[in-house]
Amino acid sequence: MMTLDDLKNLNPKTPGAWPWPAKLMAFAVMFVAVVMAGALLDWQDQWDSLKSAKQKEVTLKETFLSKKRQAVNLDLIRKQLLETQESFGALLKQLPNKSEMDALLTDINQAGLGRGLQFDLFRPGAESIQGSFAEQPIAIKVTGNYDDLGRFASDISMLPRIVTLNDISITPNASGGGLTMEAVAKTFRYLDEEEIAAQKKAAKPAGANK
Repeated sequence: MMTLDDLKNLNPKTPGAWPWPAKLMAFAVMFVAVVMAGALLDWQDQWDSLKSAKQKEVTLKETFLSKKRQAVNLDLIRKQLLETQESFGALLKQLPNKSEMDALLTDINQAGLGRGLQFDLFRPGAESIQGSFAEQPIAIKVTGNYDDLGRFASDISMLPRIVTLNDISITPNASGGGLTMEAVAKTFRYLDEEEIAAQKKAAKPAGANK
């Protein structure tokens, strides 16, 4: 084995005369130096490309997992959409059309009379358009006892068409006996095709048809 003194006594100008252990050590040092120089000078771009590829792989995996989760939930989303459409269709069927409004107003009036209530006021107001629907307010004032007023409100909620009672005020009857209830009953109807077309035409900005 070569010692430190042996290495110091080697003549760098005559490497061919060095002993074999010194030659092997010198070769190993040169090999390591060449490899390190190659890594720094020639392989740097390849290392950068490898690093970029690994980062891209992580991004692609995250995208794949996100798409996979969406695909798994797609059936559930379609089912929920179908249920929503069915619910909307059921609600739509509860809205009368224009020709059925008079019958609905009669049903509201009959609900009160059927409970023995006295109508002091039953005044339909002007319709207001809400998108594809029209809202019909009806100012009502009825007199009767507490139980009959409660049953009347329950009957209104059980009508096949949507009717809500709003701004309810109950006070003792001024003439004595019973209670007086004032409220605004609101019902809704869907617009017919001609009304929807008129709404769309009115919504167009001026000059849009030129």
